[in-house]
Amino acid sequence: MSTSVAAVAAGFGRDLDADLAQVETLTAQARARGVSVLALPEACLGGYLSALGRGRDGTHDEEPDSLPPVLDLAGPELRRVAAAAREMTVVVGFCEADGPLRYNSAAVVSGEGVLGVHRKVHQPLGEDLHYAAGEDLRAFDTPAGRVGALICYDKAFPESARALALDGAGIIACISAWPASRTATAGSIAEDRWTHRFNIFDQARALENQVVWLASNQVGTFGSLRFVSHAKVVGPGGDVLASTGADAGMAVATLDVDEVLGTARRSMFHLGDRRPELYDYDRVAAHA
Repeated sequence: MSTSVAAVAAGFGRDLDADLAQVETLTAQARARGVSVLALPEACLGGYLSALGRGRDGTHDEEPDSLPPVLDLAGPELRRVAAAAREMTVVVGFCEADGPLRYNSAAVVSGEGVLGVHRKVHQPLGEDLHYAAGEDLRAFDTPAGRVGALICYDKAFPESARALALDGAGIIACISAWPASRTATAGSIAEDRWTHRFNIFDQARALENQVVWLASNQVGTFGSLRFVSHAKVVGPGGDVLASTGADAGMAVATLDVDEVLGTARRSMFHLGDRRPELYDYDRVAAHA
């Protein structure tokens, strides 16, 4: 059965009402195109940090001018996303409250409510000064099948996507607020070296795990950050099926997920051909 999946490149800031209105608009646009799984950007409810970078003294070399609002899983914001999602599965980024801790989180939401939450595990460039790190990597059952979620820098670590694939995820949504390089910057986002890395990671993670990969991203500027956009859908062979390029927009692809996974894994089954008994990092380090 064919399924349409989509990833969004759009800009979001601190104004929660404006963010939620944009989420509702994007969800309606996706529904009109028959989308079943929609990946929205990292921190799209309340915006991302306005600056990144850790100085030699362990603090930011540039402090954010404000922090994202902290939201509750059972709060009105995610209920509003669920109401907009209805029959769709939507992956949405927000700053999650858990007692005194803040997490950079992705909620997997349908009309039934929050189906699962991923808390960003890997934290770049001083992000840990503002968020606690997640401790779990697992997939979630959704109306569209088993879906995994990652956030931005998580994609740079092959183990993250592999853990979700081994947990049965046929679709992985990696939502991002991935900025352009702060040094040796390119005039064109398309030519930026961090754009290049963003795209390589997306194709590699899809190919090595033979999954359907949705990569959303912020677009435009926020504080001192300039985001690279390039939301995309990647097939299990590492082929880019749809992309927004350097612009805002929605990348949509229609495919039979079970069929494309089966085709990709029929001759070369990367998950089944693993030899995990050899991947003991402690053992390898001991013999180094």
